[in-house]
Amino acid sequence: MKTLFALASCLAAAMAADTWKVKFDVVIEEGIEGSFVVEVHPDWAPLGAEQFKKIIDEKIYDEARFFRVVPNFVVQWGIPADPAIAAQWQQKRIQDDPQNPAISNKRGFLTFAKSGPNTRTSQLFINFKDNSNLDSMGFPPFGEVVSGMEIVDRINSEYGQQPNQGSIQSEGNGYLIPKFPRLSYIKTATIMGEAEL
Repeated sequence: MKTLFALASCLAAAMAADTWKVKFDVVIEEGIEGSFVVEVHPDWAPLGAEQFKKIIDEKIYDEARFFRVVPNFVVQWGIPADPAIAAQWQQKRIQDDPQNPAISNKRGFLTFAKSGPNTRTSQLFINFKDNSNLDSMGFPPFGEVVSGMEIVDRINSEYGQQPNQGSIQSEGNGYLIPKFPRLSYIKTATIMGEAEL
């Protein structure tokens, strides 16, 4: 029985260690588009990686705006464009992953945003710089930008932190597009197949 348990544990660890990639096709501004690729490391934060997979499979980031852009800190997104979908995902909270001391919030690393313990849902941020101060606050990264960081750097920051997250949650793009028309946004986010890697 112990041997069977050990084998199962090894298999689970091996599966968790398999990385996979997601391509984000984005609109920086009218007429300017680009893409960036994130490599997901399930062994860094297994619960976060699993939640991210569900999000990508359900395509909830399509048309979502980058609503919080703080230069030299982070770019944040993840509230769905459709408020009905946003309401569903607001309830899909996951438990916190333990912080891996070997993995820090470095430039280009992808991490879930949260408002307290065990409150991660669908909001993410990419670090514009090394933000190791976030490590001790319970923000474990689960992926990293492996190509297209120059596109991430060009995401429109003119509105800073002005968009109200409560209004985005309740009204979606119906609130954002009229009030913040030049926000950069995601066209599609898709898991890359082997042929694309």
